[in-house]
Amino acid sequence: MNRISTAARVGAFVVVMTGAAIYVYRYVSEQAGGQDGYTVYCLMKDAQGVARHSQVKMAGIPIGNVKSVRLEGGVARVDITVDKNVPLYDDASVSKVTSSLLGEYYLGLAAGTEGKRVLGDGDQVRFVTEATTTDDIMKDLSEIAADVKKVTGALAKSVGTPKGEDEIRETLANLAQITDNLNKIVAENRQTIRSVLVNVENITKKGEPEIDRILQNVRVVTQDVRDLVARSEADGVEAGELRQIVEKVNRSTSSLESALANIDTVTQRLESGEGTLGRLSKDETLIDEVQGVVEGANEFVSGISRLQTLVELRSEYQFLASTTKSYVKLRLQPREDKYYLIELISDPKGYTTYEQIDIDSTNPNDPPHYREVRTTTRNQFRFSFEFAKSVGPFTGRFGIIESTGGVGLDLLLLDDRFELSQDIFGFGEFVPFRYRVHVGYEFVNHLWLLAGVDDILSEDRRDYFLGLSLRYNDQDLRAIVPLAGSAAGAM
Repeated sequence: MNRISTAARVGAFVVVMTGAAIYVYRYVSEQAGGQDGYTVYCLMKDAQGVARHSQVKMAGIPIGNVKSVRLEGGVARVDITVDKNVPLYDDASVSKVTSSLLGEYYLGLAAGTEGKRVLGDGDQVRFVTEATTTDDIMKDLSEIAADVKKVTGALAKSVGTPKGEDEIRETLANLAQITDNLNKIVAENRQTIRSVLVNVENITKKGEPEIDRILQNVRVVTQDVRDLVARSEADGVEAGELRQIVEKVNRSTSSLESALANIDTVTQRLESGEGTLGRLSKDETLIDEVQGVVEGANEFVSGISRLQTLVELRSEYQFLASTTKSYVKLRLQPREDKYYLIELISDPKGYTTYEQIDIDSTNPNDPPHYREVRTTTRNQFRFSFEFAKSVGPFTGRFGIIESTGGVGLDLLLLDDRFELSQDIFGFGEFVPFRYRVHVGYEFVNHLWLLAGVDDILSEDRRDYFLGLSLRYNDQDLRAIVPLAGSAAGAM
């Protein structure tokens, strides 16, 4: 009767966990896309940043996901699963759209012209718009920095020589002396300057009749110009054309004078070392620092654009102990062949430590010397921090596994949908160490079914488990990781 009751409880638990996992999967994984649709593909010269299972949007609304990305004929072939309710036409187009300044992308689809041939399963989207990548921007910045370096080098050769420095020093000394002399002259001749200004004012008042005569002469000259324009019009030249020619000459002269004045001002500032370019022309160290900052920014942005942040929520039911063990995992993957794994584990068995105590006793009922071994089990979370490296289908891991040192080995098959994983850990905590093996299969996108054995080498602690795991790529978390690292460093 007890066996039937246990089996009933296990069956009910599996049904409830399956329903809960499907609900969480539908709620969390917006990137899963619609399986009830059709598949089209496109060929792209650059598919960097486009990951498998990432979203595909039309007018900002998700309508499918990326089924696969692979190399075909020297270009990237991207297979796209589209919802069956969204038709695509023969002139449909696809583009790689930047969703943030960190190099994050998603695919955008345009349906095309209604009335043309409707694309079906396996058809190609022929029109592809390639996006400008952060590598292109960094390349342009590198070329600009090289040009600036050439300019500063030329300025350093002409102005930064010892002779140029001596001439500038002499010029500044002369300017200081001239300014001092002007101050002395103004102080000594203040009364004279006041008298000159008074005389100018008197002359202006007395010269009003002369100014009137000058204005009269201007009127005469203006009348003469009008007569000239009239004669030109009689000869076949329109007055408007003549007036436009004069105005254009005046504007050109004014523009040329202004441009020459600006060039003269800029040249003087460069020679004196004023402004950003002036300082760059004098300071080689500053040029090297600017170039180093540009190169560092290029490396940082490239690393962030490659980073993949994979989240896993996992729960296991252990049959013999009748308990549930839960995991929260974060995998930071900067490259295809390596990643860093961070885990937080809630284990009902707790964390067990062993303490050995040697006691010298004076009690006649006890031996004079004996040894006690105390076992302490604490109800606390375990954590893992592992480094993983992949070689073909095999992935080796080492580091801290469930708060103890350990190693692991994974085997991935069937396009990474089937895994065989084994871990060895618990050195010093258990005798013998813990050896765990499990197999997993992705029966629905992002949802895995797991089964395995824990503590195989120990008859007392051995247990069998069955579980579910939800794994997805959280692209929003990738933008938070650098900020989280900076905050942790500040703390």
